[in-house]
Amino acid sequence: MSKTLNGRELRNKLIPELKSKIFNISSNPQLVIIQIGNLKESDLYIKIKKEFGRRIGVEIIHQQYSESVLEEEIISDIKRYNEDSNVFGIMVQLPIPKKLNKGNILNTIDPKKDIDCLTGTNINSIFNNKEFILPATTQGIITLLEENFISIKGKKVAIVGESTLVGRPTALAFLNRGATVTICHEHTVNLEEETKKADILIVAIGKPKYITAKYVSSRQVIVDVGINVGEDGKIVGDVDYENVKDLVKAITPVPGGIGPMTVFSLFNNIDTL
Repeated sequence: MSKTLNGRELRNKLIPELKSKIFNISSNPQLVIIQIGNLKESDLYIKIKKEFGRRIGVEIIHQQYSESVLEEEIISDIKRYNEDSNVFGIMVQLPIPKKLNKGNILNTIDPKKDIDCLTGTNINSIFNNKEFILPATTQGIITLLEENFISIKGKKVAIVGESTLVGRPTALAFLNRGATVTICHEHTVNLEEETKKADILIVAIGKPKYITAKYVSSRQVIVDVGINVGEDGKIVGDVDYENVKDLVKAITPVPGGIGPMTVFSLFNNIDTL
């Protein structure tokens, strides 16, 4: 029988330690979340972060702009938050309107307050194997594996999805930890063959229940990063969980797997920087 890698339970277990760390940093630490536009998905993610912030004692400053905002206004505000000693973290809720230069906005954030690890400075530190912070989802995956005594070093890891938010930084982080990493994408030939060879299979493609039984093998640990709305309105992952869970060594559920660990890791990065 496979093991369920329950991110919600682990998050709850780790919260007391995080609250203690946060309290030792400041009696009133602030996290700035910048939102441009009003995507429903972004509203939901920000709501979750606000609730978690209240739970651990971090004040959330939600700075929302209209889609017509000038880039200069956002950059000016970020510079002001960079200088504010009460602000310990700044993040931009993605995506943002295409008319804005995402790179200019993100790289205005002081790397020491970049809890989402999206500035060039912090991404380059991962590329050069000198990391001191990881993107929240990547860190959430690693923490969940480590806390369940699942080794990364020497393992074959297949990552389905090459996004700059999850796939690519996760590949680099696992490479830095001694794994042999294969990144799979839409042009990968014989995807089934590549995924079956992996000891750890990480899926982040945004396609509900895409990874079925034919893509997995019995010795595997499956990490499902996907969050999709199924036909019945329920949240499902990129993996066909019900038909895969009894075929593998361990698997994350959706919801309740990587999602809670991503939010936890975002706030835990406040202590890292």
